[in-house]
Amino acid sequence: MASGLTAWEKREIIRHKNRPTVKDYIPAIFKDFYELHGDRFCGDDHAIYGGIGSFKGIPVTVIAQVKGRNLEENKDTNFAMPHPEGYRKALRLAQQAEKFHRPVIFLIDTPGAFCGIAAEQRGQGEAIARNLLMLSTLKTPIISIVLGEGGSGGALALGVCDELAMLENALYSVVAPRSFANILWKDPSREKEAAQAMKMTAEDLIALGIAEEMIPEPAGGAHNNVELMIEYISDYIEKTLGKLCTQPIEKLLESRYHKFRKIGEFAE
Repeated sequence: MASGLTAWEKREIIRHKNRPTVKDYIPAIFKDFYELHGDRFCGDDHAIYGGIGSFKGIPVTVIAQVKGRNLEENKDTNFAMPHPEGYRKALRLAQQAEKFHRPVIFLIDTPGAFCGIAAEQRGQGEAIARNLLMLSTLKTPIISIVLGEGGSGGALALGVCDELAMLENALYSVVAPRSFANILWKDPSREKEAAQAMKMTAEDLIALGIAEEMIPEPAGGAHNNVELMIEYISDYIEKTLGKLCTQPIEKLLESRYHKFRKIGEFAE
């Protein structure tokens, strides 16, 4: 059910300091979760949290972007802005899941990939692009869920999937509203107007055929009833895994290809 809130109002909700993070959801939804570290190339990145767990008896790989609840946690996770080694770690774990026939569940919550000089020197753009390429043909089911912010390529690097769901107040966009307003109108103060024009809510993305489902939130946001959110997300994962895991991998890959090929319009 649509909430009737504007994109800007939803943005305020998903930035609430008590909004649940993946550190709330993962232990409650997945049993025997075991975290894995590092990209086997440069290092580890605490903005990406991933590992192996069990969902209702099904072995799964879970890969998530981590937002902190306070300054120290946010400093540790770079405010949920992954470095290239984070995306390479995510791809390593996804390819491991393919090898052992485990479904992959991505939990997206980032304002965007980190754009610092050091990240660019270590190949930020290449790391994101390689994720897009390799996930498009990964031979195992992939589910992506946008929990809060889904910002630009930093989110899309975990968003190539068979089914995309968004929490009711989540946003998923090509760029932040302030940057959009600055690029389009040369006036960053028009960011509220930009947020509405960008069609970045769950309702918008379902209408555009980019997302498949909206997971409801309690009135006022997910922080008002975390237990209910755990139930809703679990129900969605159970339903979707049941659908995807029964399909031949060839059909799954063909559907994934067409899902992304149909996005966008152009005119000559």
